[in-house]
Amino acid sequence: MESGSGKTSAETLQYTSGISRRAALGAIAAVVGAGAASLLPATAAESAEAAPQKVAQGRLKQSLCRWTSKAPLPELCARLKTMGFAGIDLIFPDEWAVVNDSGIAVSMGYPSKREKFIETGFNDPANHALLLKELEAAIPLAKKAGVKNLIAMFGNRNPSIDERKAADNCIAGLAKIAPLAAENGVTICLELLNSKVDHKGYQGDRTAFGVDVMKGVNSPNVKLLYDVYHMQIMEGDVIRTVRDNIQWIGHFHTGGVPGRHEINGTQELNYRAIATAIADLKYDGYFAHEFMPTRPDPFVSFAEAVEICRV
Repeated sequence: MESGSGKTSAETLQYTSGISRRAALGAIAAVVGAGAASLLPATAAESAEAAPQKVAQGRLKQSLCRWTSKAPLPELCARLKTMGFAGIDLIFPDEWAVVNDSGIAVSMGYPSKREKFIETGFNDPANHALLLKELEAAIPLAKKAGVKNLIAMFGNRNPSIDERKAADNCIAGLAKIAPLAAENGVTICLELLNSKVDHKGYQGDRTAFGVDVMKGVNSPNVKLLYDVYHMQIMEGDVIRTVRDNIQWIGHFHTGGVPGRHEINGTQELNYRAIATAIADLKYDGYFAHEFMPTRPDPFVSFAEAVEICRV
């Protein structure tokens, strides 16, 4: 197949991402194979799906954030599994069973469906009753469903609460729910987001703020969700920051900077180096891709991402 530039699809992947031609061909084969299965007669397609898939996952357990694809969830899970993805991120409780039935994991669950989820966080004590009630209900359900991680937010700044008090509020609120999380084997992950481009007013926009809160809570069941895209925008120095703070990090998100698109050579981050550095730290959590594909077939971009970070 030729692209408009005259390069084969494999050559295009190699040029834009820096991965080997063999890996690029493997990524394309995964996409083509998954698409071809849908064209087979029902019995043949079922047989192909039932056949064991042996895809080397590398040292990182990679997953994909649900919102990045418009595909029906069962189809998305099935196709990701053939590419070597281990899980899918940001799934609401009423769909956990769908993911589990597909044979991959819910790598990060929402505790609830709620408006202003990002803005409403632990930095303001006025939110604690709501947030604790949600988590108290969701944590036992997560244990039952085998969901190991639930997302939570620091929240948007309140002008009447200074930075130190906001951190203390987070510590106080999270300390109340940490014992229940530990009892059920669930980790609550607080996400770091940028306040420069995407989330104006968000409090947890620096690694130092998040680490301060984690140290205050001091629980293995309350960790940071380090979003590489967001922290590159706010502070850069990604690999050094991760190395210095890995004990406080329980989850990762990716995304190309600028624009939050593919993580290949079209943007400024070297994701293969980042993935290698994280794997070298013996990190055993999930490394979840969260970007908006620009290609007509988003699964080509998903396959490319998993190959770039298969280290």
